[in-house]
Amino acid sequence: MAEAIVFSGKDTFIVKPHKKSSPLLYRTIVLLFAAMCGLYICSICIRQISNQSSTRFQNIQIIEEPCCNGNMEKFDNPSMHYPRPQTFSRFECSHNPVRFFTIISMQRSGSGWFETLLNSHVNVSSNGEIFSVWDRRKNISSILQTLDRVYNLDWFSSASKNECSAAVGFKWMLNQGLMEHHNEILEYLNRRGVSVVFLFRRNLLRRMVSVLANSYDRHAKLLNGTHKSHVHSPEEVSLSLSLSLSAFVYLL
Repeated sequence: MAEAIVFSGKDTFIVKPHKKSSPLLYRTIVLLFAAMCGLYICSICIRQISNQSSTRFQNIQIIEEPCCNGNMEKFDNPSMHYPRPQTFSRFECSHNPVRFFTIISMQRSGSGWFETLLNSHVNVSSNGEIFSVWDRRKNISSILQTLDRVYNLDWFSSASKNECSAAVGFKWMLNQGLMEHHNEILEYLNRRGVSVVFLFRRNLLRRMVSVLANSYDRHAKLLNGTHKSHVHSPEEVSLSLSLSLSAFVYLL
């Protein structure tokens, strides 16, 4: 509402209405503010366009380099290897070193238990008795080809952790072609930097008892599914020892 200014005298009241201000002034202020904002936005856009036009793209070429220094001698780091398998790619694990090993032992000497402990590690692969098959050990050429497959991570088994393996190997029994070609095999293991673990059972009598129990398990038709060479209770231990010792005495 328009305000009224009242002047009072003795007998007369004069009422003067309030003058309305013109909206032209407010419109001018709003237009000036909008123009300043537009100029500011345009200046920012022009600055960004000029920066993009002045950017130069460089030609960057990525060259794959080996993990180790090429000038490093073999004896400086003999146990670290960086295999390049032919059957798959190691991806981000290609820069992780791998250790090679072999477990040399005889049957019934605890090599299976020891290998189970190794395979419980997430990055260790022990591939069992790979030379138990005759075709893999019929001559030195087949033996070396099998070794190359194992240490190049191209050997697949239930224990393989190929992509990010930190150690890979197998167990090798003395009667599986190892003694017949020991000179060539020794030269290969030294050249590839393979660590050798000798695992033998000190108590030869217990080993012979285990061999006889295993032979019994192999030829006997077990009805209850228990094995005399793999006992699960103290009662089975005593029964296994009594049966195996009687068989051993009979053989002697």
